[in-house]
Amino acid sequence: MIRQLAIGTLVIAITVAVQAEMFNLLSQHFETVVRFCRGFFRRFANTGAIIIGVLYILLVHTINVWIWAIVFMLVGAFAEFEPALYFSLVSFTTVGFGDITLGHEWRILSGLTAANGFLTFGWSAAYMVDLVRKTA
Repeated sequence: MIRQLAIGTLVIAITVAVQAEMFNLLSQHFETVVRFCRGFFRRFANTGAIIIGVLYILLVHTINVWIWAIVFMLVGAFAEFEPALYFSLVSFTTVGFGDITLGHEWRILSGLTAANGFLTFGWSAAYMVDLVRKTA
């Protein structure tokens, strides 16, 4: 159990760092995105900027899901990558279909994956509110 908690804590720290750095990167360049959209989309500039922001946030979450999938492969929880990626995705999004489960020795990681996803989706929602505010 301690091993799972240690690995899960490390992965959560990594995904939080990835999200923080990627959000910081977009924040630094979002005014440029908005200016580009105003020149390119004209009337739909704010919509274009929000779409870019949403797609970027989805990219960040995709990277985090892939990080978890790679960890599941490294610890030996899955023999193939596709099931590891699928499990990571349904756990991270807290959908949790239950059609694929982890063995007893790694099942705490599934809960940590879900907690990580739940927190980062909340953070992303707050970040989106800030991006929408910046387009006004």
